[in-house]
Amino acid sequence: MTHQESDVRADRAVEVAAGPPTGWATREIKDWSRGYLRRHPVTALETVGGQFVLGVRAVQYLILDIVTGRFAFAEFVKQSAFMANAAVLPTIFVSLPIGVTLSIQFGLLAGQVGATSLAGAASGLAVIRQGAPMVAALLMASAVGSAVCADLGSRKIREELDAMEVMGVSVVRRLVVPRLAAAILVGVSLTGVVCFVGFLAGYMFNVFVQNGAPGSFVATFASFATVSDLILTLFKAVMYGAIVAVVACEKGLSTKGGPAGVANSVNSTVVSSILLLMTVNVVVTQLAMILLPRQGL
Repeated sequence: MTHQESDVRADRAVEVAAGPPTGWATREIKDWSRGYLRRHPVTALETVGGQFVLGVRAVQYLILDIVTGRFAFAEFVKQSAFMANAAVLPTIFVSLPIGVTLSIQFGLLAGQVGATSLAGAASGLAVIRQGAPMVAALLMASAVGSAVCADLGSRKIREELDAMEVMGVSVVRRLVVPRLAAAILVGVSLTGVVCFVGFLAGYMFNVFVQNGAPGSFVATFASFATVSDLILTLFKAVMYGAIVAVVACEKGLSTKGGPAGVANSVNSTVVSSILLLMTVNVVVTQLAMILLPRQGL
């Protein structure tokens, strides 16, 4: 070892012993923050743009494949069964406390204003208009969206998707389109399940716990509920199912970084889906109130 090398090693040992310079951690945090603020808007725009393009392409291929008879029906049935199996029981178990909670709140409110006969209409309409599509969408995002993203992300890191593209097989047509159709079907079905279970739970709780009148509960609900409420709910269910499928598929197809990247994509899928669903729900609900005004309840 030469004198020069010995001096360099001694200097490094002194630097290590002295520790990082004063303010090093602060500078690192500031540099990371500036870099994050510069990268985040661009990354967000790229993500939203990629999801929008994927959604448009998937809808186009879905319509085209159904018309031309090229729709992957076997994959659609398989994915529908998988999604239903993953989400039905959790949806039922969540619907029960939702229906009971709404019945409690509206029963107390109706009792305070002296309108206990309207408890059925209030809780039933709350379940149909807001509770059913949102509960189904959240369960779809957490149970179904995460599974779809993990499946596609695993295929991505194993380079199966690249192999399909090399063989001339469209990943969007073969994998995304059947999942989109299955998510819409299962989302609508789960919304119907939540409507039934939530209303039944609210009815049972109101009648047997709050000593409400069964006939009054059903009659007031039938008086105020209309077909437009059900149509709006089903429209929301279709939108929410499509959103969950597109977000999950986009995150899965853009996975990188090995197994850790799959975990990050799954986490991002759940968070992004829920935030987007909440935002869309507010917009759709407000537009419905403006375009389809209601009298009374």
